[in-house]
Amino acid sequence: MIKKVFLSIGLIVTFCNQLNASDEKIFVVERESSSLAVIVDDLPKSHMTGMHNMNHGVVKFYKNDGYLISRDGYIVKFDPRTEKKLKEYKTSKSAIGFVINENYVAVANYDDKSVDILDRDLNPIKKFVTNSKNVGIKIYKNYLIFSEMDNDKITVLKDENLGKGLPKFKIYKEFENVGVMPFDAMIKNNLYIAGFFQSKFFGVVNLDTMKYKKIDILLEDRKPVLKVPHFGFWSIGKEKVFIPAVGDNKVLVYTPDFKFIKNIKTEGLPVFTSLSPDKKYLCVTFSGKKFPVIQIIDTKTLKIIKRFKFDGKVLHIRWSNLYPKLYVSVNDANKVAVINTKRWFLKREILQIKKPSGIFIFKEAK
Repeated sequence: MIKKVFLSIGLIVTFCNQLNASDEKIFVVERESSSLAVIVDDLPKSHMTGMHNMNHGVVKFYKNDGYLISRDGYIVKFDPRTEKKLKEYKTSKSAIGFVINENYVAVANYDDKSVDILDRDLNPIKKFVTNSKNVGIKIYKNYLIFSEMDNDKITVLKDENLGKGLPKFKIYKEFENVGVMPFDAMIKNNLYIAGFFQSKFFGVVNLDTMKYKKIDILLEDRKPVLKVPHFGFWSIGKEKVFIPAVGDNKVLVYTPDFKFIKNIKTEGLPVFTSLSPDKKYLCVTFSGKKFPVIQIIDTKTLKIIKRFKFDGKVLHIRWSNLYPKLYVSVNDANKVAVINTKRWFLKREILQIKKPSGIFIFKEAK
């Protein structure tokens, strides 16, 4: 009888551990505290400290490894399961973006105007000096692509080792005079899509043919840009591509081959356009007076269906991949709001999160 009881308890513990391993763990950048808040089951669990200047901190995961870059040029490797820092390396005075694959990590720097290639344990392999702030860094097959903001250039590096072991990158192609001041990029299959601060188009590089073309943006007038719009893979659906307009209250909608569909008029100047995992909804955040507002767009009808206003600036949003939830970082109110996306209501407010911005979700790989 006792053996059966212990066996039952063991099975329950094993089952619970399996549930925990398959669940989502949320890491939130605490913008002014050099820290990451950790949220589990919509409750604050802990804070990872000593993460350097997190004013523009970005976190990414590759299998069970976590990486982040800080505004003051550090890249940090950590274990998201134990929440322990493993190693750090300073690439520059200011880093802005990075990418990871099986064999390397690549960091785009503002200052010292370079791109760093490191192995997965953050040992340096090579530094490419560009004499430009570098943005929009992406990976496609054996290529590493980034935009040079000060040089109006898109650069393609090729791994001569073809993905076998540590990379050996060399400059493969440089596209000159692509547009004035590229600020970010996204990638869809073989297409690298760059946005510009001061050009009335965005640029598309076909990474199979290495051809470049410009896609006109149909806007009537532009307003001063108060916060840089962010492109990202989350703006790309199967049937539509959504791009935040630079300096206008609109989200631009195109087909996957960039035929214009519509401009959706929004309440403010859009910053993030974030697609739900099922691609049915698009959440839009804003800058300026509309910082506290988000709008939800139905991607089929292209109509705005919901609006939420918070008691502080919204700096980031993230859809859950497992549950009908949308997480919203409300910076001034020191909280993360949780919206139920089935019935569209504010479900919970997670407090004790210090000046939150970026929200990143980890799911343990088996």
